[in-house]
Amino acid sequence: MRKTTLLLTTALCAAAGLARAQDQDMSCKGKLEALNVIGQGMPAVTALDAYLPEFEEKWDTEVKVTMLGENERRAKARLDASTGAGAYQVLYIDEANLAEYVSADWVYPLADVVPESYDIADFRTDLSNVATVDGVQYFAPFVGGGDVMMYRKDLLEAAEIEPPTTLDEMVTAIKTLDEADNGAHGWSARGQRGAGMNVWRWTPFFRAMGGEWLDGDMPAFNSEAGVKATELYIELMQSAPPGVATFNWSDSVEAFRGGQVAILIESDVFGPWMEDPAKSSVVGKVGYAPPPDPLPSAGWAHGWAVSRTGAADDCAMAIAGDFVGWATSKEMEQRRLEAGIASDIGRVSTLQSDAYKALVPAEYIDALLATGDKTNLLIMKSPVWPEIGDNLGLTLEELFAGTRDDVQEALDEAAFFAEDSLMRAN
Repeated sequence: MRKTTLLLTTALCAAAGLARAQDQDMSCKGKLEALNVIGQGMPAVTALDAYLPEFEEKWDTEVKVTMLGENERRAKARLDASTGAGAYQVLYIDEANLAEYVSADWVYPLADVVPESYDIADFRTDLSNVATVDGVQYFAPFVGGGDVMMYRKDLLEAAEIEPPTTLDEMVTAIKTLDEADNGAHGWSARGQRGAGMNVWRWTPFFRAMGGEWLDGDMPAFNSEAGVKATELYIELMQSAPPGVATFNWSDSVEAFRGGQVAILIESDVFGPWMEDPAKSSVVGKVGYAPPPDPLPSAGWAHGWAVSRTGAADDCAMAIAGDFVGWATSKEMEQRRLEAGIASDIGRVSTLQSDAYKALVPAEYIDALLATGDKTNLLIMKSPVWPEIGDNLGLTLEELFAGTRDDVQEALDEAAFFAEDSLMRAN
């Protein structure tokens, strides 16, 4: 890997009015005892283990990656940033909390801290857009995209069902496949509470029904569209595996690639997981297509950003920025492809590489590209979205689990909470 760039000195930064990374200055080597990083168990993160020693040797520092589940990771990063504790130089953030991080000035603009040699312009446009606020990109996305419908070709063919292209067709297919003697449930989805869990999967249904998050300044997800979306989601859960009311994304993905589910709409990054012969029992049996109309595709991205409090001094900022660039670089993605890992692709150059095309079905790439026009950031664009979304997620889980049965009343209560959160934020 080239080692040719570095951050501008403080004096030059002041003169230029920014902290743009330019030529590499190794004077910070050995001046940061440990680089503390928040991580989540995605392949792009776990695959770094084998290569961390080379980064540690480069800067003569220890890299400590704290691995957390999605909800725990969100809470830990937010606590560290919001309290100014600064225990972590590198934060793992995503589309759900980016607005809050930017409005609170908790992270640096990416171009200010990542050396130019890492070519941040090569990140996929759909991911970079999600990582951007007001034209400024704040995190380096190593995974993300939109949605794709995955379906068991063998089960659909046996039932003489064409791959559904509309929501009505999908509902009919799910129910038919669930009743068939094929050893699989018709559907699965996220039921577990959380803005990034059940709310994320419920939202395309809500938007497909014509739902909008706000009516002026007031929450509107307790509208007729919200009720219809929730009722349909609950209806489809009758065709899902036991326990689906508390499933997270991993539960649904594992149920599908374990042969227990016929149709699944999930983030497109999980497509290659179905083709992993070491972990999937449905290799070669899966078809891929865009979500049936009028379901939109939920755009998302996860990545790393440099914390302003954790990396407040020049050397911490330089090393943290170099880590973000190195960990999400073209070279690192090629290393993962060489290891047979086809998920977590953040760069255009990687998607276009022969190595990538050799690892995934052409049908999957076609579905990914066809979904692009349907992909957008569907969540509420507000700094207080995480608390609004998490509370809505709790409400939805109660409805999915059957501990509540009045959908309108439950959504009205969640909307009242959202109204209070928005008022306090303003």
